[in-house]
Amino acid sequence: MPPYFETIKSFADVPITSDGIDTKSFLEALDGLVMMFDLFASRAFSYLQADIIKNIDVVRNWYQSHESSSRKLETLVEDEVSSDPTSIKRKDSARACLVRLIRGLSLLCKALQHMQEDKSAELRVCFRKSYDSVMKDHHSFITRSLVHIALFAMPRRQYFYEVIAQGSSEEKIDTEMAHWVDGASIIVERMTKFLADGGFGEV
Repeated sequence: MPPYFETIKSFADVPITSDGIDTKSFLEALDGLVMMFDLFASRAFSYLQADIIKNIDVVRNWYQSHESSSRKLETLVEDEVSSDPTSIKRKDSARACLVRLIRGLSLLCKALQHMQEDKSAELRVCFRKSYDSVMKDHHSFITRSLVHIALFAMPRRQYFYEVIAQGSSEEKIDTEMAHWVDGASIIVERMTKFLADGGFGEV
């Protein structure tokens, strides 16, 4: 079995032009992100994984039914809001789901960055720092409690690396992970600004 980062589409390979971020490629990269939760080997993550899948499905359904006007993430949001002004307030809109996906991607980026900056830090510590800075204020007490349970159920750092490496060296995996994180971070930064400037949502 090849290393994890060789089996998925990297966010670094998602086309970005002056017109925006390619929607189809972004969704394909998100599909790979969902697979990462399987590597944690814990049922505690089933709630979070299911929520991400649901948000992806809503955005993908809008894209597939409005493909000509939604080829870029930015135009997808603008198209939905212009065609249905009430979507700016709905939590089940493609816009709202995209905001949550960008927020989740931001959390994952920061957690993996913490891992690479501190070679001795365990996953639960890295993800806890990231969660507290990115998502904690957006969640209810119940959701925060579920997240904390999931964090305590995270595997040890060494196990995680062994699973994603599949025999490859840690140095190679760190390089591939950094490439993935860098690509995702660019998307997060760009979409965070676009959503905030347009009044479409806060990441």
